[in-house]
Amino acid sequence: MRLLRSTAVIGSLTLVSRLLGLVRDILIARFLGAGVVSDAFFTAFKLPNVFRRMFAEGAFNAAFVPLYAKRIEQDGEAAADGFASEAAAALFFVVALLVIGFELTMPWTLNIIGYGLGKTPNAAGITPYDLAVLYAWLTMPYLLFMSMTALFSGVLNTRNHFAVAAAVPIVLNVMMIGTLWAVGSLAWSQRLIGLALSAAIAASGALQMILVVWACRKAGVKFGLRRPRFTTGVRRLLILGVPGIISAGITQINLLVSHVIATTQESAASWLTYADRLYQLPLGIIGIAMGVALLPTLSRAIRAGDDAGAKMSLNHGIEISLFLTLPAAVALYVIPDFLISGIYQRGAFTPDTTAQVAKALRWFALGLPAFVLLKVLTPAFFARENTRTPMIWAGISAAINLSLGFALFKTIGFHGLALATSIAAWVNVLGLAILLLRSGDMVLGVKLRRTLPRMALASAIMGVGLSWVQMRLPDLGDLNILMDFIWLGAVVGGGFVLYVIAATLLRAYDPADIGRAFSRSVKTP
Repeated sequence: MRLLRSTAVIGSLTLVSRLLGLVRDILIARFLGAGVVSDAFFTAFKLPNVFRRMFAEGAFNAAFVPLYAKRIEQDGEAAADGFASEAAAALFFVVALLVIGFELTMPWTLNIIGYGLGKTPNAAGITPYDLAVLYAWLTMPYLLFMSMTALFSGVLNTRNHFAVAAAVPIVLNVMMIGTLWAVGSLAWSQRLIGLALSAAIAASGALQMILVVWACRKAGVKFGLRRPRFTTGVRRLLILGVPGIISAGITQINLLVSHVIATTQESAASWLTYADRLYQLPLGIIGIAMGVALLPTLSRAIRAGDDAGAKMSLNHGIEISLFLTLPAAVALYVIPDFLISGIYQRGAFTPDTTAQVAKALRWFALGLPAFVLLKVLTPAFFARENTRTPMIWAGISAAINLSLGFALFKTIGFHGLALATSIAAWVNVLGLAILLLRSGDMVLGVKLRRTLPRMALASAIMGVGLSWVQMRLPDLGDLNILMDFIWLGAVVGGGFVLYVIAATLLRAYDPADIGRAFSRSVKTP
């Protein structure tokens, strides 16, 4: 049950971060709405985020964590820390070159993601593409800081010190909220607000890196930034990491192309971004927290020859994730307009914007369980130093996403991009699951097979209840913000209570498991 305890620590801190992120997005929606400035800002912020996921959080850590765990098991902590220093030097060198290259060529390379942005001044005298270039110059250093943060977070997670690594994303949201509060009170223009937010993003990255380095020192990790060398450890890291980078690259390039398509329709990129933010809330709390906790757990079990323990952990991961994800997906699908209007609809965020964002959110909701399951299934490959298989399936998923995205964008509109993303995610999940089942690395236990249909039924009961309640509620966004959030809290809380009651009556979970899981605390630095 260590997995559930670890996930709870990560998930709780991630919940704080995501709730603050929601506050941040509410303020962004209020001051920027959905238009040329928000399109430029979201494009500039997406650029370092995309490459961060390629070179750091996803690909690099997928290769680094199992190797670091193996060094601890076989050679001890000192040797593992030496390997971490070698890896940090290599990562810093590569990512620093990438950041410098982008900074020098930004007026041209931003076309990678912002090709559809207007290149002539609009009626307000704003050139969207040039504005995105200016913002991107400021946000790009965030990539370097967050790449190093991801590596040191991987060190902490492998040593079962989850708290600080899970808490540092809070820094980004606090700094952006503080910036929005400050510039909002000064009545700055939207262009200047975007500029201030871009600078805050880069500054938050530096602070996050400092915090995880401090946490590593406090946890007794001994490392130093060395001259990059092509050592045996770095060579092995590259062998495992390159397929992961390609895999993450395929996925991220896929998302980039979707964003480029969206930029060809004014405000569509912003609509998709706001919808993405909402479904990322449960994804971050559940899926990412589970994936972070699961990879070192599986790696340690496999290194110790405990295959039964690894399979059991994977089953626990699937069960916990779906128990929390299925009701979230149903709620996002059934009441998207209610949620969006209550959260965002004020200031520059109009009722028409709510209607457009809701179209995308409903399709993203269909894919939410798949997005979460990907975070659970891929560690089963990475822990066995197999980064090639996820790469292949990421490629298949990307091809489906792109072809469907183009077709659906032309037929049903921008929200077809969200539907294509969800369909592609389910294809990816089914492919990975079938391979794990065939290899025997995953066996669906009796308990999991018994509880899954019951979780689905409990979620459906909750969905019917939410739908009935929504038809009898006032339109949010027309009320004051306090009343909006009271109604939101009442409906969301009521839906959760209904789900728990239904799940309890259907015996979709074992309350004794939760008691055992939290009988001991997780180590924190």
